[in-house]
Amino acid sequence: MATEAAKVVAKVAAKGEAPPATASAGDAPRKKGKLLYLIIAVVLVGGGVGAWLALKPRAAETKPPAAALYFKYDPAFVVNFGGEGSARYLQVTVETMTRDPTMLELIKNNEPAVRNDLVLLFSSQDNAALLSAEGKEKLRQSTLEAIRKVVAAEGGDPKLVENAYFTSFVIQ
Repeated sequence: MATEAAKVVAKVAAKGEAPPATASAGDAPRKKGKLLYLIIAVVLVGGGVGAWLALKPRAAETKPPAAALYFKYDPAFVVNFGGEGSARYLQVTVETMTRDPTMLELIKNNEPAVRNDLVLLFSSQDNAALLSAEGKEKLRQSTLEAIRKVVAAEGGDPKLVENAYFTSFVIQ
């Protein structure tokens, strides 16, 4: 064995290469096994990174939402409500929010139908309910539903009417 190693060292020295580290006959399979594990590890890590990149939502694909567009029902709604002998007045300014310019036009074009439904809704309210924040919020939700109902009847997508807001609310 020693003579074979000396021959290898002599051949390498003649070629001008650095002599190999002392190697025994059992080192070759061990090196091949380590190389195989290294290749498997690189493939697995590369596959994991590739899968993560493929499944990760891309920033370029996610667009920020469009700017909010508002329509103000002007003039404010003024209705009387309450039972006999307890007539009350409600003045409400309502604005509708969408992000779709086409929907904004549909809302504008159907303002009379929306105003009609909202006057009927507001005039049917109970004074005690409107004095609480929960009652006002329930009325706001009913207002949004009434606007969406008119939009749907006119062939629009009611989901595009995102919200309705009371920008003024006076009970007298």
